[in-house]
Amino acid sequence: MSRRRLYVFLFLPLFAGLFAAATASALAAMSPSPAGAEAPRATIDTGMLALGAGIAICGAGIGAGIGIAGSGSAAISVLAEKPETFFRAFIIVTLAEAIAIYGLIVALLLWLKI
Repeated sequence: MSRRRLYVFLFLPLFAGLFAAATASALAAMSPSPAGAEAPRATIDTGMLALGAGIAICGAGIGAGIGIAGSGSAAISVLAEKPETFFRAFIIVTLAEAIAIYGLIVALLLWLKI
């Protein structure tokens, strides 16, 4: 894989996550308040929580992708030679996928604080 293509695969999700966090922060700041209620003020904490949620999703997605790329190809290779090792290969690939789920949970916990 060329270096340029690697940069695209690594940094595109990062920029997408940062863009989503910035958009969510801006939309939270511009949301209308009910009549008679005090308008919510977007603070730096709100923006940082949204940014942290975006980085958590992005980092976990990249980490899970790298883990699944390595363990998935190895699992397929082993299954081609020994089909009885399916469960072991499945567990290893599932552990790599759990990284993305952990990132999603962290992002949701951060998002609920906003």
